[in-house]
Amino acid sequence: MQTADVIDYIVNWLKDYCENAGLEGFVVGVSGGIDSAVTSTLCAKTGKDVLLLCMPIYQASDQISLSEQHIQWLEKRYANVKGIKIDLTSIFKSAEDSYPQDIQDDLTMANTRSRIRMITLYAFASHHKRLVVGTGNKVEDFGVGFYTKYGDGGVDVSPLADLLKSEVYAIGRQLDIIEAIIKAPPTDGLWHDNRSDESQIGATYDELEWAMRVEAGTEAGDQLTPRQKEILEIFRGFHRANKHKMEPIPVCVIPESLRQIKE
Repeated sequence: MQTADVIDYIVNWLKDYCENAGLEGFVVGVSGGIDSAVTSTLCAKTGKDVLLLCMPIYQASDQISLSEQHIQWLEKRYANVKGIKIDLTSIFKSAEDSYPQDIQDDLTMANTRSRIRMITLYAFASHHKRLVVGTGNKVEDFGVGFYTKYGDGGVDVSPLADLLKSEVYAIGRQLDIIEAIIKAPPTDGLWHDNRSDESQIGATYDELEWAMRVEAGTEAGDQLTPRQKEILEIFRGFHRANKHKMEPIPVCVIPESLRQIKE
């Protein structure tokens, strides 16, 4: 991959899309992870106005610190960038206080966090006439579906969705993203125990990329080790379970023969 050329291509794509949409810039949620750091930097390079939101909800202090460091780093380098920290814990607590206790399992409430952030991103985007930019990569968006439907999956454009996680890291290094962000274990930041993405999935991103290549037929899938067989099962299980996120909403198409029937 010609990293510098890919960067230029994405930056131009974002700029052209924004101008064709008649909007004024971008809104990006910055988590402190590599995907949002790369996405927000690419948006900054367009020259369009960029609003970066740090949106903690009972957040681990190290995640908040990395998010704030990245926002400050970008603000120093790009006059078109502005960061805002908005603590959404009280809004999430209102949901905790309002929802019946019997539906407040860990996954439901983790997804609720993500959807509150999505609502917040769109509130700022609507007011400032900007696009909400997704931060998901190809492994998450089209491999295992590791995102919240109508949460971090609710976006206007997805500049990284055709890039593998390893490619996102390569771009991050080219962009001189803060080393602490590059070294930080990937996490969605939705759990009270600060669990990593890989601990939730049961496989590393490198392993998942290997599984994607095997499924696509670009790498041999015979004579597998026990671990490789396990990785494929993990990948296929997530892909099956989350396919509803990756495909268009099913529409019940009424046959013309039924439309012609009159009461």
